[in-house]
Amino acid sequence: MAGEEFDYIVVGAGSAGCALANRLSADAGNRVLLLEAGGRDSYPWIHIPVGYFKTMLNPKTDWCYETEPDPGLNGRSIPWPRGKVLGGSSSINGLVYIRGQSHDYDQWRQLGNTGWAWDDVLPYFMRAEDNERGANATHGVGGPLGVSDIGFSRGFSDAFIDAAEEIGIPRTDDFNSGDQEGAGYFQLTTKNGRRCSAAVGYLKPIKDRANLTIATGAQVRRVLFEGKRASGIEYDAGGQATVANVRGEIVLSSGAIGSPQILQLSGVGPGALLGEFGIPVVHDSPGVGENLQDHLQIRAVYKTNQPSLNDEVNSLFRKALIGLEYALFRKGPMTIAAGHVGMFAKTREELETPDVQFHFIPLSTKGPGDDLHEFSAFTSSVCQLRPESRGKIVIKSPNHADYPAIHPNYLSTEIDRQTIVAGMKLSRKIMATSTMQDLIIDEFLPGTDVQTDEELLDHARNNAGTIYHPVGTCKMGSDPMAVVDERLRVRGVEGLRVADASIMPTLVSGNTNAPSIMIGEKASDMILEDAR
Repeated sequence: MAGEEFDYIVVGAGSAGCALANRLSADAGNRVLLLEAGGRDSYPWIHIPVGYFKTMLNPKTDWCYETEPDPGLNGRSIPWPRGKVLGGSSSINGLVYIRGQSHDYDQWRQLGNTGWAWDDVLPYFMRAEDNERGANATHGVGGPLGVSDIGFSRGFSDAFIDAAEEIGIPRTDDFNSGDQEGAGYFQLTTKNGRRCSAAVGYLKPIKDRANLTIATGAQVRRVLFEGKRASGIEYDAGGQATVANVRGEIVLSSGAIGSPQILQLSGVGPGALLGEFGIPVVHDSPGVGENLQDHLQIRAVYKTNQPSLNDEVNSLFRKALIGLEYALFRKGPMTIAAGHVGMFAKTREELETPDVQFHFIPLSTKGPGDDLHEFSAFTSSVCQLRPESRGKIVIKSPNHADYPAIHPNYLSTEIDRQTIVAGMKLSRKIMATSTMQDLIIDEFLPGTDVQTDEELLDHARNNAGTIYHPVGTCKMGSDPMAVVDERLRVRGVEGLRVADASIMPTLVSGNTNAPSIMIGEKASDMILEDAR
């Protein structure tokens, strides 16, 4: 493929990249190349919803990044899973379909990003969606992305919703209309009981288009420039450096880690950093890799007097029944997501919108990717929705195969520390209701010996982990640290855009897969409009 020319090159077949490849190649006159560093999505566990237990932290499907030691976590390094396979993180994530609050996008607009208010992005969410509940004023049908209700229930989950109502948090059956507040069941990116990744929804139906080339095992080395214009991509193909040229545009959709890394390796980034590694500066862009944000999750685990999914999975007979139920009906515990019930709530009365999100699930594990506990238990995890802490991504060498340094900088501001403690207290308030007390034997984590604010914060520092939502490292805006403009064009160069979660100026209030797909959808329209 050396020297071949394309109208568009999309780097990264993740949530946004798959949407871009589909929409840009819809016109047979556009020749499109989609590059993915990972392999085909042929691993069976990708397509079974509960398979995220098998795909995260698995080098077959996961980059298996780790953070640098983080001061906010008492010097701990933690795993940062990111999808390395067709579909990207949408092939390994917890399947929860959340868009965020209307306020999130209106704030993007207030920051100067024309065209990114809630009313502007809602049509793209709807265009992407095929919601099994049908169409209404905020939901769509017929789109590539299957969105479905959860395929099973357990009494613990209903009890959690009842308990939330007991302390004044309303029930809701839709977190995705713009107003999230309340407790209820999540919807998932599934269709007919199987995961609907971006690759399944956007690539599988169009993989035979003659004008679309999908290259897997193709890790990008750098963007090539002629002067200030992006002219092509150099990437690995079978261990050999290969060049693809572009006559239109290159779009980086490699996520909050990959996109800034590629820019820095290509000479677009902080000049001092590039000089340190002998990389010629194409454009000194100090914001590349900065503004990193993520949701920090702290789990609470409660032992219960009722059988939980721990008991079902730890019994060979019951486990076989679970497998049979899924094989016959595509229902049951194998359709479970990383959250069964969700809750969005305010930790302070004066807040306009919820500032914490809960993921409740009727099981408990020893840790991410580990086995279930051998006792009956359930898990209630909480994360702060809009952290003020900012970290960064920086290359460690000029070699594209070397992972960059990930500095999340968790819990570095007072409001972040206060909010994570308040969220843990809110979890305990729910568990103290009569509804939940009828089910609880003991608080396993954090444990009843952890009581003061200082003890709760220290427990979070020692035990909290990512909930897999890194964003912001190629932020959109007009200030000196903005990497792309409101049309996602990389500032200071031509023929190059970024379209993925890295362009978010601020983190949305919830899971990031659906917003990333929306970004891909909207970017495709802007690219095609600008080409006219």
